[in-house]
Amino acid sequence: MIADAVCETFKQAGITINGPDPWDIQVGVERWYARVWREQSLGLGESYMDGWWKCRRLDEMFYRLLRAGTEEKVKKSLRSLMLSLPAAFFNLQSRARSRMIAEHHYDLGNDLFFSFLDPYNQYSCGWFEDTRDLAEAQRKKLELICRKLNLTAEDHLLDIGCGWGGLAKFAAEHTGCTVTAVNISREQLRYARAFCKGLPAHFVDRDYRLISGQFDKIVSVGMFEHVGRKNYRTFMKTVHRSLKDDGIFLLHTIGGNRSRIGCDPWITRYIFPNGMLPSIAQISRAVEGLFVVEDWHNLGPHYDKTLMAWHDRFQHAWAGLQTHYDDRFKRMWDYYLLSCAGAFRARSIQLWQVVMTKSDVGTAQPNCRF
Repeated sequence: MIADAVCETFKQAGITINGPDPWDIQVGVERWYARVWREQSLGLGESYMDGWWKCRRLDEMFYRLLRAGTEEKVKKSLRSLMLSLPAAFFNLQSRARSRMIAEHHYDLGNDLFFSFLDPYNQYSCGWFEDTRDLAEAQRKKLELICRKLNLTAEDHLLDIGCGWGGLAKFAAEHTGCTVTAVNISREQLRYARAFCKGLPAHFVDRDYRLISGQFDKIVSVGMFEHVGRKNYRTFMKTVHRSLKDDGIFLLHTIGGNRSRIGCDPWITRYIFPNGMLPSIAQISRAVEGLFVVEDWHNLGPHYDKTLMAWHDRFQHAWAGLQTHYDDRFKRMWDYYLLSCAGAFRARSIQLWQVVMTKSDVGTAQPNCRF
C-alpha cells in the first residue's frame, strides 16, 4: 500500500508518522499519503500549507530527512521530471525574466521582512562568531566582508544586488568608501535610498548585465542564487570588466554540494522563482581564466542559526502581520525558514564567501585581509 511505503520512507530517516517525537509528522488527512507519494517535495510542502499535516519541529524533521539521503533515494516522479525540464533547456534568468524574483519575493512588503531581520536588514547569513544575538552576528558579517575587501575611504565599491542597502550603509559609515549599488527590486531601492540618505551611496535600478564603469572593489551578497547556470559565465565576465586591475571581488552565495540544473520544486514555486544554487564546480568553471580564488570560506553552519533566529522573530511578530497575511501564508513562511534551517544543519547546502582577484594582471598582489 502507498501509506505503508510512505511510512517506511520516513522511518528510514528516523521519522515516525503520527509518532511521539517533536520531529514526527502528524497526519490529519488520509489523502496526504497518496499526494506525497505522487508529488514528492512539492506535495509535501503544499500539503503542509493546506494544513494536512503538522510537525512540532520542522527543522529537525528536514534535518533527519536530508541526513538520511531521502531526497536521493526516492525515485523522481514524472511530474518532478517535467518541472525540471524548462531549466534544462531555457534561460529562466534572462534579462526579460529577471524581475520575476523581485516582484514575487522581494517586493512582498517591507513589513514582512523587517519583522524578523536585524537593524541593517540583512537578508543573508549572519556570522555567529562568539555571539548568539542576530543583530551582532549580522554586524560581524558586515565587518568580515569589509575586512576581506580591505575597504578604505579611497575605494569605490560596487554592490551587485544590494537588498535594502544595509551593506552599503555599513561600508560607507565605517570605512568612508563610496558605494554604487545595483538592484532590480524597486521596493528595495526605494527604501535603500532613504536608509542611506546623506551617505556617499548611490542606488541604481539596473540588471547586472548592464553595469558600466570600473570599481576598486566589488561585492555580491545573496544575489548569485538568482543568476542561473546559463548566466554564471556572463556574470563573472561582467564583474571582471568592472573591476580595476588591482581590485578585489567577494562573492557571498548559498551553494549546493552537487551541480544541478534547477532548485527544489516547492522553493521554486512559492519562494524563489527560477532560483538555482551553484556548485563549486559551476563557480570554478565560471571564473576560470578570469579570476584567482584567494580564499573560499564556508559559513554554512551559521545560516542554520540565522534562519532559526529569523523564525523565532517571525513568530513574535506574527500578531502584527495578520492583517496583511493569512494563515496559509504563515505556514508557507514557517515551512520555508525551517526547511532551509534543516538543510543547512544537514550540510546539504552551504554558504560560501569567495574572495577573488584578477588572474590576468601580472605579478601585482592586492592586499586581501582574511
